[in-house]
Amino acid sequence: MINITDRVRNVALRSKIVSAEEAAAAIKPGMNIGTSGFTPAGYPKAVPLALAERIKKEKFQINLWTGASVGKELDGALAEVGGIQKRLPYQTNDAIRKGINSGAIQYVDLHLSHVAQMSRYGFLGGKVDVAIVEACAITEEGHIIPTTSLGNSASFVQSADIVIVEINTSQPMELEGMHDVYIPLDPPNRQPVPIVKANDRIGTPYIPCGPDKITYIVPCDIPDAVRPLAAIDDDAKAMSGHLIDFLNNEIKQGRMPKNLLPLQSGVGSVANAVVCGLVDSPFQNLSVFTEVIQDGMFDLIDAGKLDFASGTSLTPSPDGLKRFYAGIGEYRKKILLRPQEIANSPETARRLGIIAMNTAIEFDIFGHVNSTHIMGSKMMNGIGGSGDFARNGYLTFFFTNSIAKNGDISSIVPMCSHFDHTEHDVDVFVTERGVADVRGLSPKERAQVIIDKCAHPDYQPMLQDYLDRAIKATKNAHTPHILSEALSWHVRFLETGSMKSK
Repeated sequence: MINITDRVRNVALRSKIVSAEEAAAAIKPGMNIGTSGFTPAGYPKAVPLALAERIKKEKFQINLWTGASVGKELDGALAEVGGIQKRLPYQTNDAIRKGINSGAIQYVDLHLSHVAQMSRYGFLGGKVDVAIVEACAITEEGHIIPTTSLGNSASFVQSADIVIVEINTSQPMELEGMHDVYIPLDPPNRQPVPIVKANDRIGTPYIPCGPDKITYIVPCDIPDAVRPLAAIDDDAKAMSGHLIDFLNNEIKQGRMPKNLLPLQSGVGSVANAVVCGLVDSPFQNLSVFTEVIQDGMFDLIDAGKLDFASGTSLTPSPDGLKRFYAGIGEYRKKILLRPQEIANSPETARRLGIIAMNTAIEFDIFGHVNSTHIMGSKMMNGIGGSGDFARNGYLTFFFTNSIAKNGDISSIVPMCSHFDHTEHDVDVFVTERGVADVRGLSPKERAQVIIDKCAHPDYQPMLQDYLDRAIKATKNAHTPHILSEALSWHVRFLETGSMKSK
């Protein structure tokens, strides 16, 4: 067994160090298991792998609650043995996705800021039975020092009957002090979250727990299974350029300070590429208040452009993770991790004036956004935190390439096949083609700007034809649609493999 005694500083707790198999034996069929992890960062690995082996033999299921997506050793391993009955609130694993879209796994897609409170109130099908949390160490007082994410860990620990702590020796002790753990009281006793700038500390550098709360401690040395990011292509560079030009104009119009307002950026390659583009922008003294801190944030820190980044997870590429660990002494001065109900807090986003930048699968000509479903039915990943920021930010952007599947799909359609963000939530749409600023526009005005500025030339005539005929057919209605055709582009793709009309 890996020696972790030096990381368990409370001497009495060392008697609770057990194997992953022994800890996993405490989990019973049908239990609600709440774990650490937000993206493939800071999630437990040894106990879930042991639990998956046990499920292979005993054939039972549990309900898995996390912060967001996690790594293959957790939901991937459990899904592959049929061990998950219900999953929430966000996922990116192929085995999980297949289980969701085949009906084998029930999936609850939630706004990430809502999950902790909903779990504490029992809205999600009972309370947390077991919390499994990855940690760097346990303090002398029995508190938990997290690793590369916070997610819902603190709330799950507070609520659970059984707390299992995985001490991961692959995670550097230099992470200690990079966390700010604040758990708000629930209504009617809640107070305002006292954050007025990105670098405000309002909580503790550990998850409050205490030795009596911890049931088992398990050694682990498995590193985070972080994923590579796609290369930054010409389309991503174009979108980043459009963003920079737009923000420069906002400054000239007096609507934004020269160092902008705090930035939020969603997870993934497109979001990271857009942030990377800011390295070559004129903006200085930037701040970030977001969920995930990716490679682009490190680029901005290294370029001397980013003063501080607040998030709930470190989500770099494999090379980015090595870079972070190598430079952790400097990065830790400018990065802080918070629980996701604070990192994604609508109250805080509104107060700070967040510039919200997220990605879409598709958006329609009237300004609605689909972030989650392929062709209206197949779940991709989930809404994540995009809604937390989109509705509450000072300025809300959605980015996507204008086409997908080698041009057989238009990302701008007459009507979205699924709605995650309504026309009321979005200010600006960006594709490689250009920027559609829809602030203050009526639906028909929005439609024309989106077609002109964002749609691909292969689809612009089709979109214009649909809009013109819809206006005529509805006698100039407020939001003109030909309902028999509104989803015909998706139907055509499913039947022929292309949205293009023959």
